[in-house]
Amino acid sequence: MTTLELKNLSRSYNGKPVIDDLTLSIAGGETLVLFGPSGAGKSVLLRLIAGVVEPDKGQILIGGRDVTADEPDQRGVGMAFQNFALFPHMSAFDNIASPLVAHRKTRDQIRAGVQAVAKLLKIDHVLSHAPKALSNGQKQRTALARALVGQPPILLLDDPLRNVDAKLRFEMRLELPRLLANRGATVIYVTQDYKEAMALGDRIAVLHEGCIAQLGTPEEIYLAPKSVSIARLFGDPTINLLDVTPKADPLGVFAEVSDRPLRIFGCDASVAGRECVLGLRPESIRFIGGDVKGAIPVEIEAETPLNEKTVTLALTRGKRELLISRPAGTPGPVSGTAHVAVDERAAMLFDRATGMRIGGETAASLAKGEAA
Repeated sequence: MTTLELKNLSRSYNGKPVIDDLTLSIAGGETLVLFGPSGAGKSVLLRLIAGVVEPDKGQILIGGRDVTADEPDQRGVGMAFQNFALFPHMSAFDNIASPLVAHRKTRDQIRAGVQAVAKLLKIDHVLSHAPKALSNGQKQRTALARALVGQPPILLLDDPLRNVDAKLRFEMRLELPRLLANRGATVIYVTQDYKEAMALGDRIAVLHEGCIAQLGTPEEIYLAPKSVSIARLFGDPTINLLDVTPKADPLGVFAEVSDRPLRIFGCDASVAGRECVLGLRPESIRFIGGDVKGAIPVEIEAETPLNEKTVTLALTRGKRELLISRPAGTPGPVSGTAHVAVDERAAMLFDRATGMRIGGETAASLAKGEAA
């Protein structure tokens, strides 16, 4: 399996850095998801690795070999572009077959290879069509098939499911990890869909303004985000963010929600009196029967069923909004005053001025499955 290493890679356009001194190592056979908002530099980074764009500085090493100055066809890289980049004068079959033709495979090998990957991606019935006769979803899958068919050691996938319908997108989230693992390719997968990132990545690199803001497993990124901006990118409904000023007592650090103390673990007493933001995932809050120890009173504003879950909008005593998520079919109040309990181990504290997370040892242990 082939490793990929990027060392101090930079690229600017019109004097503005798009990729800024980026260093990243990807293990052989690993699927790394490159995640971030539009304009973060994800597609530019893929083009640098593929050799379509030259870096201003830095190195690209594939399998330990410096390929920074190599032409694209010398790198052993397959890529599916976001904009399809299909040959308009060739059929879908011939587009997919082009890498095999370039490597002088036999006619039988070409036919078998194209048919196998086309069947997997459910486009075997349109192989004779020209690109102009394909839907956007079919074009996207044809481009993906072309990247896969040659079984390159490095595979770059630029949001390949973006134009695919919801049903097929869900199916491919299940199928792609198995397919990629069987082929043993080292994969960089670009997406703006956090569910896709969580489902497909061995690790996720969150890209922000050309730099890697956080690198970790899906669980680490979700449960222990390094900043408020990263926390907002993951989760539906979005994370609850409440301005708080923590306090300390002999039992530790706490913040007040609806005038009730909520313990915050992984922080020391030095945060007391500091302007902070409390982060609570909606699924870490649950309704309880009454005003018992640890209960937080809220006022129910609205309830929205979302197929697999139900989301409740509630207000604290300070009129701050709180989203609460529970599995569909689970009973819960629909109006009036209610009480909730919070999984305190999942509470996160961020510095209000910088947006960076404070402490977080408990969240990190949750991400690694160490907490009970």
